[in-house]
Amino acid sequence: MSYPPQPPQPPQQPQQPIYPPQGQPPYGPQPVSPSDARTMSLLAHIGGPVVGFVAPLVIFLIYKDRDGFVRYNSLEALNFQIFLAIAYVVSMITMFVGVGFLLFFAVWICSIVFAIQGALAANRGQPYRYPVSLRLVS
Repeated sequence: MSYPPQPPQPPQQPQQPIYPPQGQPPYGPQPVSPSDARTMSLLAHIGGPVVGFVAPLVIFLIYKDRDGFVRYNSLEALNFQIFLAIAYVVSMITMFVGVGFLLFFAVWICSIVFAIQGALAANRGQPYRYPVSLRLVS
């Protein structure tokens, strides 16, 4: 026996890890529900005519590791918006000849029609590939 006698120690509780806190999901990319995937894909297609390539780019960067369906649709929309930007520049250059006004109007109509078709396909849960596009981003 040691002098002075030591009081009995209470039993030690096993230590719980601090991270992740109880009741919270683990860290890292979380899977996306099918309805959210359709919504984000729809916004990637519709956002193009509204704000240009910014909407598909932001959606692609946020969801590229979380859902393959959103990745595919936002990538297609981003590639199409880059193609449209090139087409708008070409139409502005050719406006000096006079044919550019017609080309500008045709590009604008195509951007709206194809974006609506892509949004409808995404809302149905189907992937959409634009009929005319450059595959610059992969």
